[in-house]
Amino acid sequence: MALTAWGFIYTATGSDPRNETVVETAACRSVFVGVDHPEQAVEVARRLVDGGAQLIELCGGFGPVWTARVIEAVHGAVPVGAVAYGAEAVDQVHAIFS
Repeated sequence: MALTAWGFIYTATGSDPRNETVVETAACRSVFVGVDHPEQAVEVARRLVDGGAQLIELCGGFGPVWTARVIEAVHGAVPVGAVAYGAEAVDQVHAIFS
């Protein structure tokens, strides 16, 4: 099966999770949704799955706890992954999110 639809959820202060940015090509539909608070990702993930997303990726700002909660929320309907940063980026990522 080819990937034809997926979603990416990211954290950004002031984001409204009802707003979506959609990028479509002839082969794939990508939906990007920003959330102001990590707990908003649970409902967004459910909405993405209901809208046909075959997989969901989360930005690195969610961490393992919220990634696990999103996985639970979609009941395994689609794979859920999270962006990870290597050890060389820890200080820089910490500076952005602190």
